[in-house]
Amino acid sequence: MFIVTAKEMYDVDSHTMDRVGYDGKLLMENAGRAVCEKMKSILSKHDQVGILIGSGNNGGDGYVISRTLLNDGYNVLAIQIVPDEKIKGDARYHKEIYKNCGGAVHVAQSADELEIHLHHVNVVVDAMLGIGMKGMLREPLKKVVSLVNQSGKKVIAIDIPTGLPSDEGITDFYAIQADRTFIIEAPKESVFVQHTAPYYGTWETTSIGIPSQAFSNVTAKSTWEEDNFKQSLPKREAFSHKGEHGKGLVVGGSKEMPGSIAMTAKAALRAGAGLVTIGTQEGIIGSIAPACLEATFLPIPENGPISSSQLEPYHAIAIGMGLGRGKQAGGIVAGVVKSADCPIIIDADGLFHIKKNLSLLGNRSAPTILTPHPGEMAMLMDCPIEEIVHAPFDYAKRLSKEYGVYVILKGKYTIITTPDGKQTVNQTGNPGLAKGGSGDVLSGVILSMVMQKGTIEEGLCNACYLHGKAADLSVSEGHSYYDLLATDVIKGFPLVFRT
Repeated sequence: MFIVTAKEMYDVDSHTMDRVGYDGKLLMENAGRAVCEKMKSILSKHDQVGILIGSGNNGGDGYVISRTLLNDGYNVLAIQIVPDEKIKGDARYHKEIYKNCGGAVHVAQSADELEIHLHHVNVVVDAMLGIGMKGMLREPLKKVVSLVNQSGKKVIAIDIPTGLPSDEGITDFYAIQADRTFIIEAPKESVFVQHTAPYYGTWETTSIGIPSQAFSNVTAKSTWEEDNFKQSLPKREAFSHKGEHGKGLVVGGSKEMPGSIAMTAKAALRAGAGLVTIGTQEGIIGSIAPACLEATFLPIPENGPISSSQLEPYHAIAIGMGLGRGKQAGGIVAGVVKSADCPIIIDADGLFHIKKNLSLLGNRSAPTILTPHPGEMAMLMDCPIEEIVHAPFDYAKRLSKEYGVYVILKGKYTIITTPDGKQTVNQTGNPGLAKGGSGDVLSGVILSMVMQKGTIEEGLCNACYLHGKAADLSVSEGHSYYDLLATDVIKGFPLVFRT
């Protein structure tokens, strides 16, 4: 599923009409009908449905929806919130068809009139403004949005809630707070951004017949779905052996945090790694070993570093989990980055240390994967956390491009960015993952997945999918968001693989 900016969506529409030959009226008909089919699952014939209709294509969709619901026996109140002269082109065409089918149009000349209409409905459909919104809403539309938000009615938005920006990075807006949004064809960037996502409520996309070739120039951002996971997850051959599934090294742990490295190793093994070695201080091996019987150990002196010969046997390395922030730990991270000739995953304390040596990353020939949460990302980019939260796609791409690294920016919607600028959003996971140890587990899954057959990009996307899906299934099988532990997520991996 592609993710688009407003401009990209306009380009897709233009290609569909100008190159493929679709008439705009047909696309509007398809959009309205497709949305209606989705809406019927949440409406009843007893509902009084008020459809707020603005100018432009979103308003035209509103008239198609009004007609379709009316013809199917629903109680419809079509409320036009702009003067008649604002309804033009394809929208005017569908308004006339609606009227010819016996539909009545109520033009709300003022906020007071709209308020009266809202008293007579229990469901509001927002078909006022689409992705063309620029800047803050002006009156009287701002007052309309305020009335809807304060009405207490169930609100269904078409494509995007009125007033909400399509693109990331915009913080100055006033928008409809929808309970449900039916997105036309492709989600917009703002669906996956923390400060704009809540305005959509629950959302889903609906296809209106736009051919796949129209998206040929929109390949930079997409989502990773269950089908992607199933198709790209490497199959185990009957005669395969442990060496073919990767020999990984996890470097970290300290007297204060021995559990983190144990969870990383356990997760890597549960996710399919053939062999995992834990590189940690000799004094804490005894406390870690009982938690991960299948792992072997590489004792590391507290003052490091690890020699290049010690790193040679491994197909991938994960470093930083529970490592600590002392000077010696920084030397270990720098040494591994300089010496290892295999993929490296840098997480947690490893990110803190690599901040001082970011230039080392550009010198590596093997892939480097950074796994920051927004706070760590802000540290790496020398900017406030709010900037990362408001524009995660942009900042992840900047970091990835500047240092030639893969970036996994963790969050409700985790964004995986490749050095060539391709970005993929993972949607699995739930609030139960907002707990210590979740990142350590993810690093282990990533370690395992990048050692399997397939591309690094597929491995990273599958790792994020598996990690989040295990949390989702664990909750559905009996855990709650409150009690879910990182170790429970590891136990949830079999649920994902079996389903």
